[in-house]
Amino acid sequence: MFDDFYGFTARPFQLTPDPAFYFESATHRKALSYLGYGLAQGEGFVVITGDVGTGKSTLVAHLMATIDRQRLTAAQVVTSRLDDKDLVQLVAQAFAIRAEGEAALGRDPGTGKAKALSQIEAFLHSEARAGRRCLLVVDESQNLSDEALEELRMLSNFQLGNHPLLQILLLGQPEFRDHLSGQAGLEQLRQRVIAAHHLEPMGAEEVEAYLGHRLRLVGWQGRPTFAPSLFAEIHQASGGVPRRINQITSRLLMAGAAEQREHLDGVLLARVLSEMVADGGLSLGRVIAQAAHEAPAVVAARAAGGDKPLDHAVEHHASLSDELSARLAEQAAQIAELQHAVIELAGGQGAERPEDAAQAAASAAQAAAIETLTARLGELEARLAEQDRTLRHTLTMLIEWIERDGTPRVAA
Repeated sequence: MFDDFYGFTARPFQLTPDPAFYFESATHRKALSYLGYGLAQGEGFVVITGDVGTGKSTLVAHLMATIDRQRLTAAQVVTSRLDDKDLVQLVAQAFAIRAEGEAALGRDPGTGKAKALSQIEAFLHSEARAGRRCLLVVDESQNLSDEALEELRMLSNFQLGNHPLLQILLLGQPEFRDHLSGQAGLEQLRQRVIAAHHLEPMGAEEVEAYLGHRLRLVGWQGRPTFAPSLFAEIHQASGGVPRRINQITSRLLMAGAAEQREHLDGVLLARVLSEMVADGGLSLGRVIAQAAHEAPAVVAARAAGGDKPLDHAVEHHASLSDELSARLAEQAAQIAELQHAVIELAGGQGAERPEDAAQAAASAAQAAAIETLTARLGELEARLAEQDRTLRHTLTMLIEWIERDGTPRVAA
């Protein structure tokens, strides 16, 4: 809808990874450096971790779109909770290795695994003789059992002479990094890791460039315009996570198109964020995300028979409003300063009695300044009122959510 209204050639903030929209933030640039170093070594494991939505899949999509297929054969698997036997079969399928006698092998898992390993090794030898190295990308590695991870290590042992035949890139969420570093049984795999990087959220200073990059790719030519303060506010609400930035900006553009707006501002963003929190589509920044993390404990305390669960929830989460309240207080201070300036200018204008052209010009300048300050004051008061309504609505939704029977919703 909004792409038609604003004249875009495609949707700029879709959630599915698309290498065409790859944006090289500071953390992604560093990750690519580690990947480049790892691939140059041609052996072992490279590990990339990051929270949900930080761009791991987009990074890999970019990598897969840019590799030289004449020199590197790459395959990708997305894992669920697989054991070692299933993983071997999945790797064979990823490299398009046809399992001979597949139906018969299915009756004997041990034989099936051995046959698949033999076929994988033969395939890797064939690729090496053709002058190509092989890369296996394993996504969602936190789902793998230790036995499956050990099987991957064994696959990395295949060699032709002194040359390793398979290099493996492991992608996972932060818990995979913790598991890999803390599990005693994975010491041999840890010794094979030649490069690792953890993707961090985007910095506040990168949001404007990120949005502009994606918008320009779909033909944006400055319509709509964005209030300068929006970029910091979007960063705050999203925590700098690219997928959340995409969610918020898509909803903002949709709201702008629905109201036929040519300029998007903080008042519209506040309303969009409030709606997203209300429908469960977003946890509002780190403050509400923390509430979502702590809510199960509050629900458990209620189930244990707390005398005043609502009062306890309100008291327990009273600090959650600090961040938004600080912003409201800051704007209130700005309003007070503007009011004081208006009073001083008005008083000065009334005290002077222009008797010549110079005094008349000074009086006119004061009047213009009062008019400008008054307009600015009105804008700030309107924005303050809107943000105050948003804060109250958000906290009300949070309290109702905590007190609701059943499992709290998790933001997408």
